[in-house]
Amino acid sequence: MTQRVELATVMDRLAIDSVVTGYAVAVDDGDWAAYRALFTAAGRADYRSAGGIEGPAHEVARWLEETMRLFPVRQHLIVNRRIDLETQDGSAGDRAEVKADFLNPMRLAGEDFDGSVTAPNFVAAGRYTFALARTPDGWRLTGVTVHEKWRHVSA
Repeated sequence: MTQRVELATVMDRLAIDSVVTGYAVAVDDGDWAAYRALFTAAGRADYRSAGGIEGPAHEVARWLEETMRLFPVRQHLIVNRRIDLETQDGSAGDRAEVKADFLNPMRLAGEDFDGSVTAPNFVAAGRYTFALARTPDGWRLTGVTVHEKWRHVSA
């Protein structure tokens, strides 16, 4: 590998990492326009393992907007990111897959929640699979799949 190819690979990895971080921030902040902008036009999301839906990202964004109202406080932690870049003839290709673990503490809305800072009472954890493609606008998600492994609800 030449230095130029290695630099391009590092740049791709940083750009892909930025998309994954953008995903977490968009969901946590309830920025559904930003969420939609992370996907290609044909992008899909699958939240079935967490009791959700699967479908086109723009439809899933509407579902998330409604569902996340149940959790006025939320904070994704996406860690252990393993980026697998497609290669073509020794150079970086236009597709990538990221597998990353998540821990997602949230606070359920309810009578005891008045908007003040309170501890989370719902925690979900598992692994994401992010599929990405290089587009003229940069790296975008073609798919997100949630593999929820466990959850805990406290009173």
